[in-house]
Amino acid sequence: MRDTRESRLLLVLLIAIAFALITVDIRGGQDSPVDGARQAAATVFGPIENGVASAVDPVGNAISAVRDSGERHGRVAQLEHDNAALKAKLGSDDRNRSRLKQLDKMIKVAGEGQYGIKGAEVIAIGAAQGFSWTVTIDVGANDGIQRDMTVLNGDGLVGRVTTVGPDTATVLLANDPDFTVGTRMESTDELGFASGQGDRPLRVELLNAKAKIRKGDRLVTFGSQSDKPFVPGVPVGVVSRVDPSGGDLTRTIYVTPFVSFTKLDIVGVVVAAPKSDPRDTVLPPKPKPTPTPTVTVTVTPSASAIDPGQQQ
Repeated sequence: MRDTRESRLLLVLLIAIAFALITVDIRGGQDSPVDGARQAAATVFGPIENGVASAVDPVGNAISAVRDSGERHGRVAQLEHDNAALKAKLGSDDRNRSRLKQLDKMIKVAGEGQYGIKGAEVIAIGAAQGFSWTVTIDVGANDGIQRDMTVLNGDGLVGRVTTVGPDTATVLLANDPDFTVGTRMESTDELGFASGQGDRPLRVELLNAKAKIRKGDRLVTFGSQSDKPFVPGVPVGVVSRVDPSGGDLTRTIYVTPFVSFTKLDIVGVVVAAPKSDPRDTVLPPKPKPTPTPTVTVTVTPSASAIDPGQQQ
C-alpha cells in the first residue's frame, strides 16, 4: 500500500477499532461479546497450528499415550503403563530426553494428587485474539476439554482453559494480570488470592492481616466450587517477599511461581478432580538446608611464651 493520506487514515481507524475491541473484551470478562469471535478463531486457526506442530515435532503423537488416564481406581497404574510406553516411543536425543523428564514429573504430580489429566503439547505462544499471557495447546473439545479446566505441569499450576476449539484450546497463564486464583499456605492454612504480574512474582493478598508468613513458605491452590476453574492442592509457588503489616484488612506477600512460564512444553489438563483435597501432598519435599562447615583452630604456644623458670 502506498503512503497516502487515505492509507494513514485507514491505519489509524484500524488501530482505534482494535483498541475498542480489546477494551470491550476486558470489561466483558467471561461474558465478553467477542467471546464468540474468539471461539470461531480457535476453530479456524486451531487445526492449522495443530498441523504445523505435528509436522515439525517427531514426538507429537507420543503425548497422546497419556491423554486418557483411565478410571479413578486404576489411574496411577494406567499412568505408569502409559509412561513406560512413551519411554519406548521417544527417541534418545537431548530434546526428547528433556521432554520425557517433563512427562515423568507431570505423571508423578497427577498420581500424587489423584488428578485425571489429558496430556497436551504447547503448540503456540500468545493467542491471536488478544495480548494476554496465553498459550495454545493441541487438545480441544474433541478430547473432552472444556472451558475453566485447570492446567498444570510437573512443577505446578500453569493456568486455566479460557477458549476451546475442536482440536485446540487457549490457556490463560497464571502470571497474566487478569488471572486470579485462591491459595492456601502450607501447614498454616492461611487463605488468600494470588494475581499475576507478568514477568514479576505473583501478588498474594492474605485474608488474615496478622498472618505469620516467612520467606520460603509455600502455597497451593485452594480449589473452586465444583472444582472449576481450579482443583485443590496444585503447587503455586514460594514466598519471596513479605510486606510489613500496616494495619490493613489484608496482608500482601509476593510469590515466585514454581512454573517457568517461558519454558512451557508438556502440560496436562485436569479433566477429573480428586475425590478429596490432596492438601500439601503434591508439594515437593522441602530442600534440606546446607550445613555450615565449622573450623576448629588449635593454638600451639610458641617457645617465647613458655615460662622462663620452666626452661632448662
